[in-house]
Amino acid sequence: MKSILTLFLVFSGFSVFAQSTPSKETQIKLATLAAPENQRADATVYGFDGTLLRKGSNQTVCLGDDPGREGLSVSCYHISAQPFMERGWALRKEGKNAQEIFDIREAESKAGKLELPDQGATLHALTAEHSDVNWETGEAKNTYTRSVVYIPWATAESTGLPLKPAGPGLPWIMDPGTHRAHIMINPTRD
Repeated sequence: MKSILTLFLVFSGFSVFAQSTPSKETQIKLATLAAPENQRADATVYGFDGTLLRKGSNQTVCLGDDPGREGLSVSCYHISAQPFMERGWALRKEGKNAQEIFDIREAESKAGKLELPDQGATLHALTAEHSDVNWETGEAKNTYTRSVVYIPWATAESTGLPLKPAGPGLPWIMDPGTHRAHIMINPTRD
């Protein structure tokens, strides 16, 4: 039955991708690739669905890859962003879309109901093509990591940062003046 549904979706113009969820150990290994190397061993790790895979002992929290999406996409962030992240997970489970999640968290932040990340809280996001990942061992090659530094309510005027990159690999501010204001750092690829 699944193959008939897959064929229907493909012929209907929908993209279909599915793979089995890697072992817990592999999920942890892949998720922590986004963390600085000296923070990986003691990081807290959640699966793509918010399931706690490992309780850590440092300030780093990592999120596993969603096996329903092609390629590898994992991230790690400072623990001060956890309430912000958990609220997003809850709203997504309620069926809210990206704009609704943004608007709700913005209103809750302004009302003092949602704790925001500390000034300078970092997030690192690592991606790789599906074919560049060994889904059994947790090894990945040709990865790309971009970084974010959360600075809630900051603006281009308060930071001196431009609203778009001034050149390859240079930082810029995204979502200025909002609860989700952050510095984007997209290194150039080798």
